[in-house]
Amino acid sequence: MSMSMFEGFKFTRLNTPMHRMDPRAKFLMVIVFFTAAVIFSNIIVLLSALAVQIPLTFLGKAAHRWASSIRSASILASLIFLMNFITGSPLTFSIAMAVRFLVLVSSFSLFFMTTSPDDLGLALERLGIPYTICFTFTMAVRLVPTMAVDAQRVIDAQKSRGLELEKGNILKRVRNYIPILIPLIVNAVRRSVEMAEALESRGFTSTKRREPMKVLTLNRIDYLAIVFSLASMILLIYIRLYVSIPTFDIPYRIKLF
Repeated sequence: MSMSMFEGFKFTRLNTPMHRMDPRAKFLMVIVFFTAAVIFSNIIVLLSALAVQIPLTFLGKAAHRWASSIRSASILASLIFLMNFITGSPLTFSIAMAVRFLVLVSSFSLFFMTTSPDDLGLALERLGIPYTICFTFTMAVRLVPTMAVDAQRVIDAQKSRGLELEKGNILKRVRNYIPILIPLIVNAVRRSVEMAEALESRGFTSTKRREPMKVLTLNRIDYLAIVFSLASMILLIYIRLYVSIPTFDIPYRIKLF
């Protein structure tokens, strides 16, 4: 799987309507997409949920990175399709499960690409979550793209030394990644120790009361997004319970077990 998938979760500071939105409003939008992906297995609904996110990526000037993330996630989506298909699931259901995964990846990718980790931490604090938990979560969000960059550097270094990752059967390819994982884990442990020492030297958790430098406020666009998201959530639940959605079924299936 390409490291470009993790680029789709890396925040880039831009001046767009999506970037200016409050993290709480955007997270509610993500919850709507997440709910649609979880409660529906209808391929039409899942494809619609994926298509709705496309104009949002253009609105946030993140369409290129979003497309790269989806292209990389398609590898895992293909595995999900194959696992469902070879165990006897109908073809349309197997495709729907793959699309469901893409919807989830797409929604969270859009959120993290347009939301600053600092703003996300402030939003979590406003929701009453303790500061230490908020800090831990935001640092984890920051470290994901950093570790992806480290992984790509290690892969490039090992390939320059003659390591062939794409040759052999599946088990051999898994073993080929051991020289990648060991230095990556060592770097992660070293970075965490350095971070812990830095926090301790700065008196982390020495005070219980913290005054944020920036205060998050909801504007008109945020309120509109919240109202639209809540209405969409109610509509999705109503459709799931009371509306029969047309679909098409391809009866072909394969049974190996």
